[in-house]
Amino acid sequence: SRTNKKENNRYSGEIIMNVGFMGLGKLGLPCALAVEMRGHKVIGYDPSPSVKEILDTKKLPYKEIWAQDYLDKSNIKIKSVKELVEHSDIVFVPIQTPHGEKFEGTTRIPDDREDFDYSYLIDGLTELDYELFQQKKEMTVIVISTVLPGTIRRDIKPLLSEYTKLCYNPFFIAMGTTMEDFLRPEIILFGVDDEEAAKKAKKFYRTINHAPFYETTIENAELIKVAYNTFIGTKIAYVNTLMEMCHHLPNTNVDEVMNALKMCNKRIISDKYLSGGMGDGGGCHPRDNIALSWLSDELGLRFNWFDNIMKQREVQTEWLVDMIEKESNGLPITILGKSFKPQTNITTGSPSILLFNILRERGLSATMYDPYIDEPFGDWQDMSEYDGLPQCYFIGTKHEDFVNFPFDDESIIIDPWRFIPDKEGCKVIRIGDNN
Repeated sequence: SRTNKKENNRYSGEIIMNVGFMGLGKLGLPCALAVEMRGHKVIGYDPSPSVKEILDTKKLPYKEIWAQDYLDKSNIKIKSVKELVEHSDIVFVPIQTPHGEKFEGTTRIPDDREDFDYSYLIDGLTELDYELFQQKKEMTVIVISTVLPGTIRRDIKPLLSEYTKLCYNPFFIAMGTTMEDFLRPEIILFGVDDEEAAKKAKKFYRTINHAPFYETTIENAELIKVAYNTFIGTKIAYVNTLMEMCHHLPNTNVDEVMNALKMCNKRIISDKYLSGGMGDGGGCHPRDNIALSWLSDELGLRFNWFDNIMKQREVQTEWLVDMIEKESNGLPITILGKSFKPQTNITTGSPSILLFNILRERGLSATMYDPYIDEPFGDWQDMSEYDGLPQCYFIGTKHEDFVNFPFDDESIIIDPWRFIPDKEGCKVIRIGDNN
């Protein structure tokens, strides 16, 4: 876009660095592309054959704003760890720290709790550190991965040599808008362990943006990152509780209630995540709440706030299933939307898949369709055995595509987002709008 070109011209040419990425997955590659578009020379390492295929074919299998356009003209190549160390001035480490699938948010919360899996991150950092030691080269190494407070000092730093100048710099990004969020962040959160490394990183970031550079301890930065994500989950859980309340109270509408609160920007903070709908999803929010609920139990907190956020998400989904069971009245059930948020094909932590799984748990069969996931394999008419018959549709993801969806006559449409217009011949139930 014209804005991107202006920004690139403004920042590029000030300082050119050789920037390495130890990992080019769904976080690393878009950020690497963003760094490259600012004029830096980027080199990457990733052991996954699928990442090499993406760079070779120039075809991104997931949806990211700007990413495909910049991938088309990118010069990023997969190199060895040895070459990564030889040619880099600074190395970012965006290696995954996954939770098990049972903690992702698409199934019920299990009774047990677990920390994140740090094995991939530890393996990657020790491999990088070994090469730094071999080359006797000091390097500013910036970890991006989400970890719980205390992890880096306890589990990672003791494994590294003096050549790794470690910093902790988790990003506040959302899948689908990773490049934009990286280039235009609210703040740059920076956990400092080595002052010189932090200075070098700060110098680098001034070529990317002029966002506030918030320096703190590594432990504070670890906590700030997961607190940020779980606060978003708190906002969503809160407004969805009000949505359920409005559905039962006469002359109330959750959008009107929240529109008032959104205007209260001195105490409520902002209008983001203050719209009724379904629970939060994605690769961060559900799992970070689960991880902090585990940490709360480990620390012996009197009240596990984070556990209750996740329970609210699950109980609210059960309430939506109750509504589907009641309103469907024997009609076939179709959930429209699989992805965890609009206009993306990522299903990690998807609340609509959680809804589907709870329906199935109750012995109710349902069909799922998402144009961002299923469209390459055929349109809705080709996929649905119920095409042309009345159905109970539930809008699981707020894709604008569903506004003009070919709903069958005499169907029931349950819309927790309140954006589907009246459809002739159909009953539209807008959850939370009881005016």
